[in-house]
Amino acid sequence: MTLLAAIDIGTNTIRMLVADRDGKGALPVARLRAIVGMGRKLRETGEIGTEEFVASLNVLRRFRREMDRLGVARYRACGTACLRAASNRVAFLEAAGKEGVAVEVIGPAEEARLAWEGIRKGVALRPGDMVMDIGGGSTEFTSGPGEGESVSLPVGVVVLSSLLPLSDPPKGFELSALAHYAARRIEDGTRIFGKRRFRRLLGTAGTFTTLAALEAKMTRYDPDAVNGATLSAAAVRRWNGRLGTLADAQRLRLPGMEKGRERYIVPGAALAVAAMARFGTRGVTVSDAGLLEGILAGIEKRKEEST
Repeated sequence: MTLLAAIDIGTNTIRMLVADRDGKGALPVARLRAIVGMGRKLRETGEIGTEEFVASLNVLRRFRREMDRLGVARYRACGTACLRAASNRVAFLEAAGKEGVAVEVIGPAEEARLAWEGIRKGVALRPGDMVMDIGGGSTEFTSGPGEGESVSLPVGVVVLSSLLPLSDPPKGFELSALAHYAARRIEDGTRIFGKRRFRRLLGTAGTFTTLAALEAKMTRYDPDAVNGATLSAAAVRRWNGRLGTLADAQRLRLPGMEKGRERYIVPGAALAVAAMARFGTRGVTVSDAGLLEGILAGIEKRKEEST
């Protein structure tokens, strides 16, 4: 048994996937995640906040212990939008290294490519598909794994929450401003795709998996049920409208809502609605797999190339 681990250090969530690599692929052994909001103060200060800095290191320390306990042979830890932008990035990378986790900061193009590769592990991709990866610090659109087939917009859910703060519950004018900004930002940021029409929109990461869990009223998250689930455009718009009328505490009581995501699901849903309108799709197919699985696949590929 050869265990590999992939770690995704995002603006809002830090995740780890440990899998057993055999001749037929990789079998998941353990999944760990923690919502720490690393980039919560990034727009305001340009830095990872002190509290978030410490919390993120604690998560990595726990991940390191778990890798040691399981006997992980190889791992790759990737940082994305928050670590690309934070002025105290070097200090964090050095501190993470002392915890036994060497973190590599990847660029937007590689992030998009890895998400595409990861989705291929969970949902069969077809010509005419558009992948949307809504993160905390950025949102990627990808129509293929090649150069020039993706674009990264600095409008993740944490960034939007800081840029356009919402009351609790949100006020009508705040939601209108959010919807307008999301639509314009996506329209302007995806001009590289021109007027192309896409057969499907595939959504990965927390916004989409949460919407799927909410639609299914999951009391316990089931990745197998979420992976490949289809949400109609009407369902996404319905959730977008409903979530915007609720306070944080009310959202948290909904079956399928993960603690720590109740504030960020509102800007996430607004981005999803704007993307469906931009590309003219009838809904979204949800992938539980994404960047994390892409990172893991890259470790497997490197191993194969070195043998």
